[in-house]
Amino acid sequence: MTVIASNLQAVNRAVAQAARTAQRRAEEVALLAVSKTFPATAVREAFQAGQRAFGESYVQEALGKIGELRDLALEWHFIGPIQSNKTRSIAENFAWVHGVDRLKIAERLSAQRPQNLPPLNVCLQVNVSGEDSKSGVAPAEVTELAQAVARLPHLRLRGLMAIPAPADDLSEQRKPFARLRELMRQLNAQGLELDTLSMGMSHDMEAAVLEGATIVRVGTAIFGERNYGEK
Repeated sequence: MTVIASNLQAVNRAVAQAARTAQRRAEEVALLAVSKTFPATAVREAFQAGQRAFGESYVQEALGKIGELRDLALEWHFIGPIQSNKTRSIAENFAWVHGVDRLKIAERLSAQRPQNLPPLNVCLQVNVSGEDSKSGVAPAEVTELAQAVARLPHLRLRGLMAIPAPADDLSEQRKPFARLRELMRQLNAQGLELDTLSMGMSHDMEAAVLEGATIVRVGTAIFGERNYGEK
């Protein structure tokens, strides 16, 4: 068994254990393998170990891998900040986008989504920790943005995403995830039909699953430490 295959098994076991602790079924939590900065060979290795969904943050890097791996049935998620001049490439090549925090970006993604593809699945990124350095719409502005995005053709608003400030204590890790879960509950009470909480990474995925995550975004625990200088 390869290192990546072994790591995938360990991550899936950890997710399943957290789900059991939360009295949830493991199948309720999808694993998104964050492959940014890692080569196509690593993605292929993870695919051979059973992984199908992969997350990328850099458009040009992702397009190279998507082209190289067209022989595989992969589901590509864009999880990085979105620049206006990159929306067409994202709309044309990805199944999911996790980081929408402006209506302008959502409108461009909708307009540029090819007609022959199914609607682009979208999550709104929420700045639940109120960090100046973080992207994301403020919690108080989520409702207005969600209602506007939900009306756009060629997009399907699926839910919310967050990258909270780091915390070491499990109870502290859970708090921002609980806030995101409550925000989605409020949006659904207003008539939206959201089903996705994209939250939790290698260091806090247990807390995220305990608070209702339906997608956890895990890279380091699967592929190892990143060397951004070699991206």
